[in-house]
Amino acid sequence: MVVLTPSLRLTVAALAALLVGGTGGCSWARDDDAAGRPDPEPTAVAAPGDDWPTATAAQAGLDPRVLEEVAGHARLQGADCFLVARDGRVVVDDAWGGDPDDPHEVFSVTKSIASTLVGIAVHDGDLELDDRVSEHVAAWDEPEHRDITVRQLLAMTSGLERPDSDYLDLASSEDRTATALALPAVAEPGTVWAYSNGAVQVLDAVLHEATGTPTATFARTRLFAPLGMDRTDLHIDRAGNATLAFGATTTCRDLARLGELVLRGGRWGEQAIVDPDWFDEALRSSSPLNEGYGLLWWLNREGRRLASALAVSTDADEVVATGREVPGAPEDLVWALGLGDQILQVHPGTGTIVVRIGRGQALGEPNRFDQRATAKVVTEGVVD
Repeated sequence: MVVLTPSLRLTVAALAALLVGGTGGCSWARDDDAAGRPDPEPTAVAAPGDDWPTATAAQAGLDPRVLEEVAGHARLQGADCFLVARDGRVVVDDAWGGDPDDPHEVFSVTKSIASTLVGIAVHDGDLELDDRVSEHVAAWDEPEHRDITVRQLLAMTSGLERPDSDYLDLASSEDRTATALALPAVAEPGTVWAYSNGAVQVLDAVLHEATGTPTATFARTRLFAPLGMDRTDLHIDRAGNATLAFGATTTCRDLARLGELVLRGGRWGEQAIVDPDWFDEALRSSSPLNEGYGLLWWLNREGRRLASALAVSTDADEVVATGREVPGAPEDLVWALGLGDQILQVHPGTGTIVVRIGRGQALGEPNRFDQRATAKVVTEGVVD
């Protein structure tokens, strides 16, 4: 699926250096693989407070031998932390990279955070998915960009140019949002799928203008603070913009809280963080051009699939496959993915969350810890 480029390790290191150097239960249909398990109740278990409830593997209906195997694989392949939770209780919480509360770069996992921020703004009535971006961003009120919608930015179908150095050009810019807004449109919106950091960065301008609040402040007050994601933040560039394409730092424990929000259908305790329909929309195929992609979330849906987020050049955008990302795993498995196999996996059918944050791995490494590894928690580890 993904083209292995010799520069991957350098790209990860360079991007990290640039970033540091700058200033439960959803209502979408479960597939047959999850049949027999009742739909989880979002309010059945209290939302995690400062500390999560814990459970043994047996109490959570998980096979301890499978969890031990998967956790061992994660550690062998350079994970700094690894977490498994089910039905609102943490079952595995391992850290090998120092203090588990030390934040780490998660690169494009940030995009799924950005998606959720858009969902909050939609819930507030500040924007609609099918709004033209130009309704909120005056710089795009001209013929070349006027018809691009918010939905198309989220679905990677905006038609914006994607430079070969998509990551590094944006990361090295002092004003990342201005750089993204200056990208030319090279295709009619909705006619091509291309993984674009620039398209996602445009959402910073959309959110700021639509909500009247700087995006990083909006994220802290409306998402991170309510969920208790106290160790999570968005990187701010030298111009004061939040980096939405790849700028989050977080922990396994914090990222699991985002997964828990998905399982709870957008609610946290008595509070509706997003509309109950938001994750139904965000976690379904957003375009027939790439049926393995939702609104800044990766899906295990059957169908036409294009290369994943870990490509570092446009070459891989033309690699097409069919079927599921992880054959044999449930179709309702979803992921937030970042460069170097930063992973948040959520499976509503079994109420499970898996998080891996750590060192980047070579894409061609045969023992690489990726979505196939996290999927084993669901495909082999669920016993009840």
